[in-house]
Amino acid sequence: MSIAVEAAPPSKVLTLLESRALPELGAFWLMRPWLSTTPRGDGHPVLVLPGLLADDSSTKPLRDFLKSHGYRAHGWKLGHNRGLRANVEGDMRARFDELFARYEGRKISLVGWSLGGLYARQLAKRTPDKVRCVITLGSPFAGSPASTHAWQAYEWASGNRIDTPSLLTEGLAEAPPMPTTSIFSRTDGICAWETCLNEDGPQVENIEVQSSHCGLGHHPAAVYAVADRLAQPEGAWKKFDTTTGFRPLAFAHSRRK
Repeated sequence: MSIAVEAAPPSKVLTLLESRALPELGAFWLMRPWLSTTPRGDGHPVLVLPGLLADDSSTKPLRDFLKSHGYRAHGWKLGHNRGLRANVEGDMRARFDELFARYEGRKISLVGWSLGGLYARQLAKRTPDKVRCVITLGSPFAGSPASTHAWQAYEWASGNRIDTPSLLTEGLAEAPPMPTTSIFSRTDGICAWETCLNEDGPQVENIEVQSSHCGLGHHPAAVYAVADRLAQPEGAWKKFDTTTGFRPLAFAHSRRK
C-alpha cells in the first residue's frame, strides 16, 4: 500500500518562477517542428481534464496538438474546475460515458493536469475496463494537501474542506490498474514534486521535465512525452526511454526515492 509523502510546499522562489508559464507557451509554438517527430496516434479518444480554476481553454494547445497528431482529443466541457462541488463527479462520469459510447466502446486515454490528474486517476480506477492509459501533469496524488500552495484555493473554490470524503480521498496514491505516467518537475512552484511520484511498478513510471507547474500542459518536453505515451500500442506498453537521441538533454527519468 502506498504511503502519503510528507513534503514541504515549494519555496517562494519557485512560486515566483511560475511566471515562466507564458514563455513556455511560446516555446511550445516555436518547437512544433521538433514535436512532430513523435509517433502519430492511432485515432483513439483522449479526454483531457484541466487543473484547479482552469477550464478547457487551458488545455486547448495540448488538445489541438494531439488532434493534429491523429488523436480524438476532447475537453471535459464542465467549465472552470472549481473542485468537487455538487454533481461534478457525476457530470464528469457522464462526459466519459458519452465519449465511450460515441467511439463505440473504444478505450479512452485520460490526461489530467494538476487537480485534473487526480480526477483522471480516480476515474480510471472506477472504470478500468474502459481506460487505455492515464497521464498526469504535476498532480500531487502521493502527498497531503499541505504539500501544495493550492489547498486553500481549492477550499475557497469548492466550498468544501480538502479532507471531505470524496473521489479525492479514496486511495489516491494507489496507481490505476493500467499504464500510468506521471510527468512532473522538480522546479514546480505549486506542488511539491515528491508528491507527484508513482511507486515503481511494471506499468507505472515518472518522467521528469524542467517546467513550471502552470506551464506543464504546454511545455514542449511534457507535450512530447504525452504524445509518446499515447502512441504506445495497446497491450504492448513500454516505459519511456530517456537514453536515446536527444532525450537525455530534455528528460531525467525518476522513480520515487
